[in-house]
Amino acid sequence: MPTHPTAKLPPDALHDPTKRLATMGFREGLRRTRERLGAGFVRLTHVGASIDATTLEQIETLLLEADVGVETTERIIARLALHVKRRELSRMDRLFQALRAELLENLAPVSRPLIIPPSPPSPFVVLMVGVNGTGKTTTIGKLAHLFRTSGRSVAVAAADTFRAAAVEQLTVWGERAGVPVTAKAGGSDPAAVAFEAFENATARGTEVLIVDTAGRLHTQQNLMDQLKKIRRVLGKIDPGAPHETMLVVDATTGQNALNQGAQFHEAVTLSGVTLTKLDGTARGGIVFALAERLKIPIRFIGLGEEIDDLKEFDPAEFVDALLDGSKSDH
Repeated sequence: MPTHPTAKLPPDALHDPTKRLATMGFREGLRRTRERLGAGFVRLTHVGASIDATTLEQIETLLLEADVGVETTERIIARLALHVKRRELSRMDRLFQALRAELLENLAPVSRPLIIPPSPPSPFVVLMVGVNGTGKTTTIGKLAHLFRTSGRSVAVAAADTFRAAAVEQLTVWGERAGVPVTAKAGGSDPAAVAFEAFENATARGTEVLIVDTAGRLHTQQNLMDQLKKIRRVLGKIDPGAPHETMLVVDATTGQNALNQGAQFHEAVTLSGVTLTKLDGTARGGIVFALAERLKIPIRFIGLGEEIDDLKEFDPAEFVDALLDGSKSDH
């Protein structure tokens, strides 16, 4: 499917280093996961102690408890064990350095930020999908705010006409983010809402259009067909649209997030994932399981309830925040 040519954002936009997330944001948002991992690491031994099979078993348990996933954890532990066998790791601080490197390597395939071309000839369409309860509508409001504060013009389409409160909720978020929302009466054709929103955005010269959709499960065939219709309608207006199909998943659902991702990817071909509610779980390791299983770029993570608590995913900052548990949070 053709898309807008990719290009780096202008200096005042999303990827400006001066506007990138400070590590403190990750540290605070990932407090629960970090405290669980950190407490476990502290219990293992102090820096400089020797490493044995029991040490690796304890690290394996900690990773599994954080929802890193069986496949990912087994691969990481096997590689660490190989380093130990070769006597390349003899101290705990070296082991943690190797663990950090392994975690970062796991995230490398999904470390691709969402890039929106400068001054696109037509609206860059972000189609949001996911099941009910993941925080999808809230994420749309936060994403609109993030794009707008990065210097982009943004509009939103309230194409979730299946749930009565969705349009009202999205309208409130649109007001908070300072972006226009195209909406119709409940029960309207979602594809018609998306079409009208695209036309409105084009007329205004809007750069980014975010399209909400009804929360659905893969088993709800009528809703999945509805989603495919939205994609077809957008594609007729602009052959490249939607330029991003983003799944929103709730981190607190743990391994269920993997199943949701696989089902949606099979149905509509995802190009990105946003993981919400990471601040509400001690199992933030689900990020690694998603990376291992789906290999779909993780674009953003939600670390709180405020409008600016949606952060661009940065693997290095994420891993450092997780492994920083030996340091005081006070």
